[in-house]
Amino acid sequence: MLNKKVLDEIGSKVSEIVAQSPAKDIEKNLRVLLMGVFNRMDLVTRDEFDVQQEVLQRTREKLIILEAKVATLANQLEPETPEKIATEQPTMQPKDE
Repeated sequence: MLNKKVLDEIGSKVSEIVAQSPAKDIEKNLRVLLMGVFNRMDLVTRDEFDVQQEVLQRTREKLIILEAKVATLANQLEPETPEKIATEQPTMQPKDE
């Protein structure tokens, strides 16, 4: 069985070979190319997405509170129903002529 020292040595040699080969340049160029494509696609980072998600959650909570306040105010200002108006208005009595 190979010991850890030999495996580490093989790993470092492979890393050196890749670093000195055109493969490293290809990787670098590919990374730049992909970043350019992603920028043109108007993608957002995970951090930006998470921040916007938190903002949306707070906005929803405020909306729920405001909807409740509007419903309360609407109930307080509820127009009188026709039945309510008919029972509250004095009846017109004909004048004796």
